[in-house]
Amino acid sequence: MAGLLNIGLTGLNAAQLQLNTTSHNIVNAGTPGYSRQGVVQTTNDPLFSGVGFFGQGTRIATVTRQYSQFLENQVLSADNRRSEFAAYGAQISQINNLLADPSVGLSPSLQDFFAGVQEVSANPTSVPARQALISSAQALVARFSALDGRIREVRSGVEDQIADSVDTINSLGRQIAELNQRIVVAEAAGPGVPANDLRDQRNVLVAELNTKIKTSTVVERDGQLSVFIGSGQPLVLGQNVSTLGTTPDPLDPTRQSLTLVLPGGGETLLPERLLNGGELGGLLAFRRESLDPAQNRLGLIALGLATEFNRVHALGVDLEGVLGQDFFRLPPVAVSPATAAQVSIDSAQVGALTDSDYTLAFDGVDYTITNRNTGVSSAPFAGSITFEGLVVDVSAPGFGLAAGESALIQPTRNAARDIGVVISDPRKVAAANPVSVEMPVSNAGTGKVGNIVVNSVDGMLPRATDPHFPSFTLTWDGNVLGGLPAGYTLAPDDAYDPSSDASGKVFTLTSIADGYSFEFTLSGTPQAHDRFTFSATVAGTADNRNAARLGALQTTKVMFASPGGSPTATFQSLYSQLVTGVGNKTREVQAGEQTQQTLLTQATEQRDALSGVNLDEEAANLIRYQQAYQASGRVMAIAQRLFDELLSIAR
Repeated sequence: MAGLLNIGLTGLNAAQLQLNTTSHNIVNAGTPGYSRQGVVQTTNDPLFSGVGFFGQGTRIATVTRQYSQFLENQVLSADNRRSEFAAYGAQISQINNLLADPSVGLSPSLQDFFAGVQEVSANPTSVPARQALISSAQALVARFSALDGRIREVRSGVEDQIADSVDTINSLGRQIAELNQRIVVAEAAGPGVPANDLRDQRNVLVAELNTKIKTSTVVERDGQLSVFIGSGQPLVLGQNVSTLGTTPDPLDPTRQSLTLVLPGGGETLLPERLLNGGELGGLLAFRRESLDPAQNRLGLIALGLATEFNRVHALGVDLEGVLGQDFFRLPPVAVSPATAAQVSIDSAQVGALTDSDYTLAFDGVDYTITNRNTGVSSAPFAGSITFEGLVVDVSAPGFGLAAGESALIQPTRNAARDIGVVISDPRKVAAANPVSVEMPVSNAGTGKVGNIVVNSVDGMLPRATDPHFPSFTLTWDGNVLGGLPAGYTLAPDDAYDPSSDASGKVFTLTSIADGYSFEFTLSGTPQAHDRFTFSATVAGTADNRNAARLGALQTTKVMFASPGGSPTATFQSLYSQLVTGVGNKTREVQAGEQTQQTLLTQATEQRDALSGVNLDEEAANLIRYQQAYQASGRVMAIAQRLFDELLSIAR
């Protein structure tokens, strides 16, 4: 009877444990990361007798969880990419809304500014029109500053979020290591006794960590989990934890660089491209791929506009007959460290400017400049060089680098913030061309001189009381333009053939001694002894030729020179490219997030089909295990009754 009683008792215990496990599943149906548990039931070792083996009941071998690392990895992969796109999208949408807004974007201010230039061109002697131009220029500068300021606010927020993500990653790493220790202790009984609930808790931490940074794991033989982040950097090795740190970039203090602090205390600077995926990867990618280029492109537009406008403005004269001064204040080129080199913008090569940052490196003998976007480097130099519109001089006293050192050059990063309007007196607007030509009515032919384009004012006296250059007269003698004063050159030559050149031939006149130069076009059919007298424009003259040239900058391609040297973009098209690029990237990121959300939903459903708790199934199990419990109890009751019958016989 004892054997029957023991068999019933083993069944009773097994049913009790099964009921406990089912109840545990039911109450944890809503627990995040919980994996459904099941009892593995097996028979006890049978007892041999002369006629065969007789069973000794049942026992519980272990409690397992329904878990698939393959399905879990699919969920983690989709969630990691979704988090990366979500972080990227939340930031770039701010830039997109800012730049594309029709009221706060740059386009309205650009149009208003050039409308002011056109008004001066239409009324060159009007002081109110000139004042309106200065006001519209100040509004344009304020718009540049406002846009740059908002971008800097976004940058500050990104830096704060990067620091928060790093703190969260470090905290999760420590928690995973602590759970590793608890799991090792809990599973000390052997590999067949898994600590299911602790492993689920650890998986929840890994899933949360995975939303912050791309995570991969390796389960060690003792049950501990090694966690690697990014491109394989170790974060948790058993119970040893490395931590991420932030430190100001040595060349750009406005941005944080990331470091890996090892358990032993060593610290390694991590290239941010190695830390991909998740929220942190999305923030770093946004800062690198969209934020920096957007701010640099905005600065390039400001710098290009101010430099080119100043260049053309300097080729004209104001109402007082004075050569034009700078209209805009140009900011200095940002160099870190500041003593590395003297860097300025070559106003004659505005089209060569790019929106890239540059690295200046010194190998102990020569310097090189490298475009950080394209990787193109300059030829080695030791003194000064002009490279992509930048004039870099390392030979000035107090400037230079030590062997092996490098510097960061940011030509456009601060330009939108720091440009300003220099001119406040409306009379100082240089609307007139400094060179005028007079054709006497006594000229017998139809020859005309026009389209005077000043290339250089070097050597022209800038004071209104002095002539900018002495007047001179060119005379047509029937074959060539004669009367050229000594000290001047005429290119390509002095010949003019009315039969073939009547539509217009361009001549370039240059003062050898002083350096000033201008072009003019001779057209028509001049007659012998026709004269063309060139002189300085008189102060106060209603001359709008330089204002028209300034206004033409609105539609003239002056930026982004092709390999052949021809500019390919206007200021407006440059801004349109910026808006379009940010808008396309925003849509790309949003589409990526939606796609990854769909993949995440599908992967989660597949995982939950295996690991999730089905309450209907668990309710059925409750009934089944309850019946098993009752049946085992019935076996014990029968064993007791039989034992009582034997006792009664003995009495």
